[in-house]
Amino acid sequence: MEHELTLMAVHAHPDDEVLSTGGLLARCAAEGIRTVLVTCTNGEQGDDSGGVKPGEPGHDAEGVARRRLAEVRESAGILAVEHLELLGYRDSGMEGWSTNDDPRAFANVPLEESAGRLGELMERYRPQVVVTYDENGGYGHPDHIQAHRIAVAATEKTGIPDKLYYTAIPRSGIAQMFEVAKSAGVDLGFEPPDDFGVPDEMITSVVDVAPYAARKVKALEAHASQGENIFFLRLPEEVQHMAFSSETFIRHFNRVDAAPDHEDDLFAGLR
Repeated sequence: MEHELTLMAVHAHPDDEVLSTGGLLARCAAEGIRTVLVTCTNGEQGDDSGGVKPGEPGHDAEGVARRRLAEVRESAGILAVEHLELLGYRDSGMEGWSTNDDPRAFANVPLEESAGRLGELMERYRPQVVVTYDENGGYGHPDHIQAHRIAVAATEKTGIPDKLYYTAIPRSGIAQMFEVAKSAGVDLGFEPPDDFGVPDEMITSVVDVAPYAARKVKALEAHASQGENIFFLRLPEEVQHMAFSSETFIRHFNRVDAAPDHEDDLFAGLR
């Protein structure tokens, strides 16, 4: 098992696995690479039935968690994820929410504990490639930042992964998506600031996942309880396919001499 090619994706909440790594997970599974999805929290701070928001009367955090965990299991099945590992930490909520102060929240769990648990999973699965968020968690969510921290800490402590990648959205891709959406008469509801996403020159790896775009949509649809927050599901099919046809990453750590500076395969140099 030590030499079996293995991808490990470390995500914060149920549904996070789809947008930035759903195609990668599905593609790797189709290529015979073992896939491991680690979901750190139960997603308690998501929407409840009827769109009831966290903090509103009638919001049942535990009920939301049960629903979302069932959804991530369904999504993982659609993406052909071989192993789903649930760390079970409590959702911290968005930055500035009162739930940030809950000592049980993932963001407040001592790094040594949570990174230690992830390290045990790395010891078990021996992933050559690990994917998670950048140091800002993509957009500043406390749980995304904590997922980044534990992935980096576990990688450094175990010394097992050969490569560590951060998910990234290139600014040119954002601009293109908004342009295509506008030309299709779709109002996405906001205009991205000029600095939204990362500069294109920072991208090291672009993976073609076009054959799995439809599967990504189905995996997103599996997270029906959060559908109101997933604007990608409201896009025309042609815009969805454009947005979902590739996934981009920044390679943060690499000890594979044969890996090129710019890749179209995260396992380049490892196959």
